[in-house]
Amino acid sequence: MDLALKDIRRHVGKFVATIFGVAMLLAIVLVMNGIYQGNIADGVWLIDNTATDLWVVERGRGGPFNESSRMPLDSARSVAATPGVAKASPLVIYAAQREIGGRSQQFTVIGYEVFGGLGGPGGIVRGRGIEAPHYELVADRKLGLALGDKVPFGTHEYTVVGITQGAVDSGGSPLVYLSLPDAQEVQFQQDNRAVVAARTTSLKRLELAGYSAEQATRLLPLLSSTSDTVNAVLVNLAPGADAQLVAQHLRDWLYFNVYTTAEERALMLEGKLARMSAVLGLFRALLVIVSIVIIALIVYVLTIEKIRSIATLKLIGASNWVIVRLIMEQSMALTLASFAVAYGLRELIVPGFPRTLAFLPQETAVTFMVMLGGGVVASAMAIWHALRTPPQLALGG
Repeated sequence: MDLALKDIRRHVGKFVATIFGVAMLLAIVLVMNGIYQGNIADGVWLIDNTATDLWVVERGRGGPFNESSRMPLDSARSVAATPGVAKASPLVIYAAQREIGGRSQQFTVIGYEVFGGLGGPGGIVRGRGIEAPHYELVADRKLGLALGDKVPFGTHEYTVVGITQGAVDSGGSPLVYLSLPDAQEVQFQQDNRAVVAARTTSLKRLELAGYSAEQATRLLPLLSSTSDTVNAVLVNLAPGADAQLVAQHLRDWLYFNVYTTAEERALMLEGKLARMSAVLGLFRALLVIVSIVIIALIVYVLTIEKIRSIATLKLIGASNWVIVRLIMEQSMALTLASFAVAYGLRELIVPGFPRTLAFLPQETAVTFMVMLGGGVVASAMAIWHALRTPPQLALGG
C-alpha cells in the first residue's frame, strides 16, 4: 500500500490548493529569471544586430548608448579614408516621445544612410526596408503600427514601410528607423514660434554687442544650431585588416574613441545595465530563498498534521522506511507538481508581458534542481521530526 498516495487522495482538495499556491510563487521565480535575462537581451540587442566591426564615437565619451556623443557629419569621410577601413557610415540615435496611435509613446530613433550605409533595420517581419531618401520609416511592432500607416513627425508625415520584431533599445522601448537626413530633421526641428523667439533673442544679443541691424541679420546663421552632427560612425574593416591597429590609428590621428563590438557590448553590460542587473539578480535570489523556505514549512506542517497517524504506524510496528517514504513521496509530489504548474503559468504570462522575457534552458534547469533540493531538505527536516515521535502519542500520551 502506498500511504503517500492514499493520504493525498484523502485530502486531495487541500493538496491541490497547496500545489497551486506554491506554483504561483515558483512562477514568479521563473518570470524573474526571464526578466533578468530579458533586461540583458534588450540592452545589447542593437549592438548584436548592427553589422559593424567598430563603433567610432566622440573623444572621451562612452557612447553612443551609455553616454551622449556628438560628431561632425564629415567625420565619416575622415574615418573612411583611414587605412584598413572598407566602409564608414554615420549613425544618429536618440530617444523620443510622440503621439502615435492615439497615445503618447516612447521610442528610440535610428538614423542611417539608406543607400549602402550601415546600421539599417534587422529582423523585418513584414514589409521592406527604407528605399526612399525621405519620409519612409521602419518601426517595431510594439508601437502598434501597420504597414501603410502615416506617422506625423514635425511638419511631415512618414509612411510605415516595414515592421520589425524585437528591435528595442536598452530600456525595452521600440526602435524606429529613418533615413539619416530625416532623423536629423526630426531631432532638431523646432516649433515655428520657438524659432521666431530664438531668432529675436539672437538678434538682440548681436545688437547689444555693437553690430548694426543689417550686420546682425547677416551673422545670425552663424549662431543658429546645426543639424550636421551624428552620434557615431560605424566601420566595416577591409579583409585582413587588424581591428586593434585600425582602432588605434583612429584614436591617434582623428582623436575619436573607438570600440569593437565586443568592447561596446562589455561597456553596456558594465555600465548602463550593471545596476539594473544587480537589482534583478538580488530579487531573484531572494525569491528562490523564500520559495525554498515556504516549501520547507509546508512539508513540515503537512507532517505535523499527520503526527498522530505516524505514531500509530510506529505503534503497530511499521518500519522507519515506511515513514520516510510517506514524507519523501509527498514532498517530491508537491515540488514536482508545483514546478510543472508554474512552468505552465509562465507560458501563459509571456505573451502579454510588457518587457522582453528571455529564458535560458540551463537556467530553468538550475532553478528546478534548486527547488528539488529544497524539497529534499524540507523532507529531511520533517523526517527527523517524525522519527522522533514516540509511539505512545497514538494513545494520547
